[in-house]
Amino acid sequence: MLTVIKVIWVSYLLFLVGSQDSNSIAQGQFLSIQTKPDPDDSAASARWLLSLNSWGVLNTISTDLDGAPFGNVVSFSDGPPNEGSGIPYFYLTTLDPTARNALKDERASFTVSEYPLGTCGNLDPENPACSKITLTGKLKLVDDSKEAEFARISLFSKHSEMKGWPEGHNFQVFKLEIEDIFLIDWYGGPKPLSVDEYLHPKT
Repeated sequence: MLTVIKVIWVSYLLFLVGSQDSNSIAQGQFLSIQTKPDPDDSAASARWLLSLNSWGVLNTISTDLDGAPFGNVVSFSDGPPNEGSGIPYFYLTTLDPTARNALKDERASFTVSEYPLGTCGNLDPENPACSKITLTGKLKLVDDSKEAEFARISLFSKHSEMKGWPEGHNFQVFKLEIEDIFLIDWYGGPKPLSVDEYLHPKT
């Protein structure tokens, strides 16, 4: 019964994404990657990191600190559990500097690490074999109703507490429109990976 419910739920989410305007960046290919990919498959490594993680550090240009970079720990989701779209969504309030910064200057970057997943063993988080990724682009409000609905379902499925956050705090859905990808998943420096390869991997 639970399997049937999950299939219906995921099909509904796929319908929401597929119904969006063709120019929407939220049309990343849905992937389910449960185990750590081979480091040679950069796209799979990147999507695995986003899909399995639930929080990271979101960096914006501070309006309170004369343009200094401001990093903030935030929760996120790129899709329902085990069905990542590759696009990180956030549930933010302007009572927090991150949302205020983005509304003034959309430039942002978002970093997640493999370390919280518990798959790095005894490696230090900075060790290149412990994967990490930084997505750089523009942090934007999601104003398309279908995409916003998809984002809320994705966020609430991983962060159920969000549903009870105060309405008076005016939480809104944001997404990172990705323009550049910095991925370290093994020795030898960052892996070349385009946004198109990331959103539509051959895996």
